[in-house]
Amino acid sequence: MEQASGQWRTLGLGDSELAVYEALLGPDRHGSPTALARSLGMTAQQVTAALNQLQERGFLHPASADGRLPLAVNPATAIRNRIHLRRAQLLSASSDLEVLTASVDRLAAQVLGRAADPQRTGIETVRDRKAVADRVAALLASAQSEVNLLDRPPYASSAPDGMPAPLDVTDLVRRGVRVRVAVDRAGLEFPGRARGLGELAEQGVEIRVASNLPTKLITVDRQVTLLPPTDAADPTDAALVVSDALLGNALVPLFEEVWQRAIPIGPGGTEAVTDEDRELLTMLASGLKDEAIARRLDLHVHTVRRRISRLMADLKAETRFQAGIQAVRKGWLPA
Repeated sequence: MEQASGQWRTLGLGDSELAVYEALLGPDRHGSPTALARSLGMTAQQVTAALNQLQERGFLHPASADGRLPLAVNPATAIRNRIHLRRAQLLSASSDLEVLTASVDRLAAQVLGRAADPQRTGIETVRDRKAVADRVAALLASAQSEVNLLDRPPYASSAPDGMPAPLDVTDLVRRGVRVRVAVDRAGLEFPGRARGLGELAEQGVEIRVASNLPTKLITVDRQVTLLPPTDAADPTDAALVVSDALLGNALVPLFEEVWQRAIPIGPGGTEAVTDEDRELLTMLASGLKDEAIARRLDLHVHTVRRRISRLMADLKAETRFQAGIQAVRKGWLPA
């Protein structure tokens, strides 16, 4: 069994767990955790902890009462069960997101329907596009440790093509603030957007792509959240600034849940790869179809397919999913 990789770690197995699991699958029989520890060059405490992890994740049969080492579950069965469980967890998390989104929308409607006192409610309504922009700039400037953003269309922009005006977040990174941005896949519609996001990633901004983001938001230091206007084209639309703990306890987990299921993008590693190929791989890893990629790169779809075939050959990948995994391993995309 190979050393623990990203896929194994996703299943909850590190190097120690894999070593113990491999030993239990092998022909040798070890009478006790101590004997197994000696054969693996590990401490008894490490072996015990690994056995507990394997048992918890369904890779071992129930332990017997006589203290003997438990039997290993067939790898195909154990992995398949973990995948089914993970799929169920993701479906449950998606359902929770829908509930959270509905709660935010209802609360926003209530707040916008009356002149709420921000000192009493912890929720402030900011109207007028310039006032919203000024408040965003002030919030970002106040950040001490962390800024998280959910970024989705429509965008407020003066450009004719609607290209989103980038927030000035690179200065935050330079002064030590962690900046994470989850971008809706629809945001890659604009020509050159994927390349621009890659450039931000080069400067230290952590960027991931997900589908159907539930809302836009900006959170600062996990204490204040700004919900931008839902319709960027409507100058009368309002933003909400939330410092209420109860609502904040819903919005911060909302970002984290989106972040966990999003796909990382951006450059990484030292192996030779062109910016054009990295941009194509980024969109491929984000799940975009050939036709959509061709439109974004302003290329013929046959040209895009030839480039994809070449990249898959370079990466020794038989499927596009494998190509994404290999690109991460080679450092062409971040893990």
